[in-house]
Amino acid sequence: MRIKQSLCFPMMVKEVPDYDKLFGAAAEIGFAGVELWGRNDDFPQIVQAAAGHKLVVCSMVGHTSKHGGLNLPSAHDRIEQELRESIDIAADCGMPGLICLSGNRNAGQSDEQGADATAECLNRVAPHAEKKGVNLNIELLNSKVDHPGYQADHTAWGLAVCRKVNSPRVKLLYDIYHMQIMEGDIIRTIRDNIQWIGHFHAAGVPGRGDPDASQELNYAAICKAIAQTSYGLYFGLEYKPAGEMINSIRRTFAVCDQCG
Repeated sequence: MRIKQSLCFPMMVKEVPDYDKLFGAAAEIGFAGVELWGRNDDFPQIVQAAAGHKLVVCSMVGHTSKHGGLNLPSAHDRIEQELRESIDIAADCGMPGLICLSGNRNAGQSDEQGADATAECLNRVAPHAEKKGVNLNIELLNSKVDHPGYQADHTAWGLAVCRKVNSPRVKLLYDIYHMQIMEGDIIRTIRDNIQWIGHFHAAGVPGRGDPDASQELNYAAICKAIAQTSYGLYFGLEYKPAGEMINSIRRTFAVCDQCG
């Protein structure tokens, strides 16, 4: 199976882009999808422009976390409403997955209690996600460099939540950049847990730059390992390009363009 790559353009552009031009270039390079972080006023235009170039809008953030994430019980009512709305929107435009965020560790709450609270919130919306065919992907982020205090900062914690919910629509967004910083052992972890992974993000370590020879990860080997599994969803490039963006994503696409 060949890796289906997606372009996370909010990381790569400093102002609102010409979507038709950007997505046309992405399609010409070989990308299968595009993704964004949130649903803004340009969302209908993004969906239309992507469809015009046969690209799938494959991921967006499903709920806000500024005032607490999935691990905060007092935020559950709000998050449930936001996720239900996002699930409906995702289903309507053919988006396979939504990003879900644990939030930061809460005072007096153990990691196990945080996992229980996160699972409780996801249990509220998992049946609706199953009905609509949309994955709820818990994003794994590093708490060492970029997101101090974030709770879903190790694969084991995210897996514990997935198992507690035990829904085919509750999975992990396995961000390779973040997990390299926190724990390494990337290829073995992916192979052992691929059934729980609903989306990937990729960037160079350190610095979140181009996945090239200047950083420590072997993305060609990682992508080949993914292509040799049963995984059939998207592999998102979410990094800060060095130099001109189109040339950068063309080079990175070629590195990650692996098949099993």
